[in-house]
Amino acid sequence: MLDQLREEVLAANLALPRLGLVTLTWGNVSGRDRERGLVVIKPTGVPYAQLRAEDLVVVDLEGRVVEGALRPSSDTPTHVALYRAHEEIGGVVHTHSTYATAFAQAERAIPLYGTTHADFAPLPVPVARRLRRGEIESDYEGATGDILLEAIGPGGIAQVPAVLAPGHGPFVWGSSAADAVEKAATLEEVAKMALFTRLVDPGATPLDPVVRDKHFNRKHGPGAYYGQSH
Repeated sequence: MLDQLREEVLAANLALPRLGLVTLTWGNVSGRDRERGLVVIKPTGVPYAQLRAEDLVVVDLEGRVVEGALRPSSDTPTHVALYRAHEEIGGVVHTHSTYATAFAQAERAIPLYGTTHADFAPLPVPVARRLRRGEIESDYEGATGDILLEAIGPGGIAQVPAVLAPGHGPFVWGSSAADAVEKAATLEEVAKMALFTRLVDPGATPLDPVVRDKHFNRKHGPGAYYGQSH
């Protein structure tokens, strides 16, 4: 079932260690088949070097296993919460990448200092609120999805392609599994640049809004002209 999507999600997962976004098994990628309302996701705890397409697990949008001999990622309820809320999302990535996770652990948004960030998103990358005790005890992973959705807010996923789960790490989404991985790699570089910017100048100010909007709009939306696909 979903052989092509399995291969795409496998390639996306294998890209995480190659891009330096995961250590050991600390991360996962999923991809969605919109027509069937199904999701392919990495199995929990399986090392990337051992991962095969047939190991990936197919779940429905409630997180119930449809096909697969292994248990799906423990973050599956978070992934499917994002898919249920936003039809445009075709892939979700979660990592514990060093720089983005540092901001998550400090519970600080990643500030928009430069054009690299503006190409990625027109807003600081937000941090979700802390989970309440009852949410943690009753449905930790599902509640994590809820707070990510709260943090996306009115800007929507076009303007908020990632949210930091406090004390945990980044969740990133895109039009496909591959697109979400590319965004996760960009997020990590943006977080690294922001940290070093603060080290160079703790009083650094955000990028000029006119420059910010120019960079975002030339890559996104109806007037975009960056690259060859437009």
